[in-house]
Amino acid sequence: MADVENTPDDPEGTDSEGTGSGGMEASGSSARPILVLQKLRRIFECFTLDEPELGLREIVNRTGLPPSTCQRLVQNLVSEGFLSKDGDVYRIGLGMVRWAAPGTYGMDLVKLAGPVLDELRDAAGETSFLQVRDGPHRTIVSLSEVRNVVIRRFMVGMVMPLHVGSAGKVFLAHDPGAWRDAIDSGLRSPEDNRTVSLENLQREVAEVREAGYSATFEERSAGAGSLSAPVFDMAGTIVAAIGVGAPIQRFTEADAERIAPLVISAAKRLSASVGYRE
Repeated sequence: MADVENTPDDPEGTDSEGTGSGGMEASGSSARPILVLQKLRRIFECFTLDEPELGLREIVNRTGLPPSTCQRLVQNLVSEGFLSKDGDVYRIGLGMVRWAAPGTYGMDLVKLAGPVLDELRDAAGETSFLQVRDGPHRTIVSLSEVRNVVIRRFMVGMVMPLHVGSAGKVFLAHDPGAWRDAIDSGLRSPEDNRTVSLENLQREVAEVREAGYSATFEERSAGAGSLSAPVFDMAGTIVAAIGVGAPIQRFTEADAERIAPLVISAAKRLSASVGYRE
C-alpha cells in the first residue's frame, strides 16, 4: 500500500511506520494502535451483506473521515486489491476474500464454541451446551459439564422437540421455519403427552424475542431448568442456541436473572466469531 502522508485535514497523522501519532509505540507489553489501521477498519465496516456496494460519499459519511483522507485511503485500497471499483461504486475486493479464506478454513461452529462453552460453564457454575436445529427437533452438539454432585444430565446427540425447553423457544423466536416444522409435527408435551397451547406458545416466544433469551423451569423434564440465547451467523440467521442447564434447586428465577447476562454475552461472542455484526 502506498504511504499515506499527513495533511492539514488529517491532524491525527496516518504514517504507518513512524513513532509519531500514527505509528506503533510500544511500552513494555502494551502498544498504541496504528491510527491508519483504525481508519481502514472504519472503511471496511461500511460494507455489509445488505449494502455490499457504496459510493465514495456514502463511505465518507459513514466513516466520519475527512473527505480527502477517505478518498486517498480508498484509492490505495483499490490499488492493493482490498477494494474493487466499478464505475462510481466500491465493494470488498476479491483479493481480500481470497486472503481471508485461510482464516476460516477448518473452523466449524462446534470448534469455535468450545472455549466459549468452557467460559460460560465457569462463570455460571452450571453445565453449558450448544444446540442446533434439525426440522422440528434440536440436538445437543457440544457440552461443557460442571463438576457438581447434582447436575442436570445432558449428552451430546440428545434430541429434543422445539416447542418445550429454553433452546427450542429460542429457535422458534428467530426462525420462521422452526415454527412451521414444530406445528406440523404436533405440539405434544413430553412430560404428560398433553397438547401445548399454540396461543400460550406464541405469547412465550414473543417474550423470548423481546428479552433476547429464554428461561424455562421443569418444562421438558421434572426437577430441571435451562436458559438459552441465540447464536447468529454473518447473514443474521440463527444457527444455534447456547445456554446452561441445572437442577431446579440451583436454578430459580433469581438464578436465571444472574445467569441471563452471562449466556447472552456468550451468545454474542460466538456469533461474532462466525461473522455476525449487530
